[in-house]
Amino acid sequence: TGKFMRKILIIGASVLQLPAILKAKEMGFYVGVVDLNPQAVGVKHADTFFNVSTIDTDGIMKVAETFQPLGIMTLATDMPMRSIAAVTKKLNLQGISMESAIKATDKGEMIRSFKEHGVDSPWFFILKSKDELDAISGNITYPCIIKPVDNAGSRGVILVNKESELNDAFDYSRKNSRNGEVIIEEFMTGSEVSVEVMAIDGEIHILAITDKITTGPPYFVEMGHSQPSQLPETTQKRIKDLAVKAMQALNINNGPAHVEIMATADGPKMIELGARMGGDNITTHLVPLSTGIDMVKATIEVCLGYRPDISPRLKKASAIKYLDVAKGIITSISGVESALSLKGVANVVINKNIGEIVSDIKSSTDRVGYVIAQADKVSEAKNICSEAAKTIRINTI
Repeated sequence: TGKFMRKILIIGASVLQLPAILKAKEMGFYVGVVDLNPQAVGVKHADTFFNVSTIDTDGIMKVAETFQPLGIMTLATDMPMRSIAAVTKKLNLQGISMESAIKATDKGEMIRSFKEHGVDSPWFFILKSKDELDAISGNITYPCIIKPVDNAGSRGVILVNKESELNDAFDYSRKNSRNGEVIIEEFMTGSEVSVEVMAIDGEIHILAITDKITTGPPYFVEMGHSQPSQLPETTQKRIKDLAVKAMQALNINNGPAHVEIMATADGPKMIELGARMGGDNITTHLVPLSTGIDMVKATIEVCLGYRPDISPRLKKASAIKYLDVAKGIITSISGVESALSLKGVANVVINKNIGEIVSDIKSSTDRVGYVIAQADKVSEAKNICSEAAKTIRINTI
C-alpha cells in the first residue's frame, strides 16, 4: 500500500515500450504491462504482467478494472490507442477520446478529417474492392502511393508508377490491411520531416522537427534521421503551423504525437499523424540528445494528469543512421566496441545475430542495426554516424 500502489499500466512490452517501462520504474511507479507475448523484452522489467493482446479492447478493459491504474499509456505503437481510449473513458483517466483514437489509427478517417478541417494533405481515394478500383482508375495520376488504412511500420506501402502496376500493388497493399481497405493517394516529393509534439490540456507544443532519409521508392523505409531540421526557417514555421492544425483537426488535447509532413514545392502537406511518440529512437533518443527534453517522462506525466516540464535544456544536434548490410546470412559481426568508443557516439544497436538472414528492406523490421550520435551541428552528428557505421563490420554469405 502507500507508495507501492502508485500504479501505471503500459500497453505493450516490446522494445518500443521498454523506455517507458524503465522510466516509470525509475520514477517509482508500480508498473503493469500488457502483451500477447510472455517473452516480450519488457515483461521482466515490469512489476506485473497481463497476457492479453494489445489490441484486445475488452481484455485490456478487464485488466484495467482489476489493476486500477492512475494512468494508462503506450509509447510508439498505434493500434493500442483505441484500447487505451476505451479505458480512459471508463475509468475517468487522462487521455484522448475514442473518436480521436480512431482518426489517429485509421488513415482513411484521418485524411477525411484533414480535408474537412482544411489541413493541407494529398488527393486520395479509399477503396475496398477491385470493382471500386476499376471505377476510379481513370481519375488517378501517376506516380501514386497505395497503403493499407490500418497498418504501420511501412508495411504494405508501395509506389505505383503507371497504370499497368496498379492491380498488383493494390493486392500487395490489401494483403497488409486488417480491414481490407486501402488508400490510394498523391505521391508527394520534397523533404520529409517528422514533428514531435506534446499536447498539454489543449496547448500544443512543438518539441522538434526531424529531417529524414528513407530507402526511397518503392518501399520508403526510414534509414536515417537528424535534428534539428536544416530546412529554411520560413518552411519550418509553416511545418509547425500545419502540425498544430492537424492536432486540432483530430482533437488531440493531451499526450504526445508524431506528425509526418512532406515539404513539397507547393508548401508542406500532411503525410500522417500518430497520437503517440515517434518510433525509430526519434523520441526516446534524438529528442533528449538534441533538446534535453525527456519526452518519455513527459508522456508518463501527461497520462497521470500532471503538467510535465517540456522546456528545452540543450541546443545540440543528433542523428541516427541505420546500417546498410549486404543480403545473405550473417557470418560475423565486429567493430561494435570500437564504434561505441568514437567521440559523440551515443548508442549502437545490432538487431540480428550470427546465423540470421539479412533480406531486402521492405519494412522497418528488416533493418539490421543502427548508430546514434550527438554533436554541436547536424553535419557533425551525421559524420560521426557514418564513421561509426564504417567501423562496424557485418559479413554475410
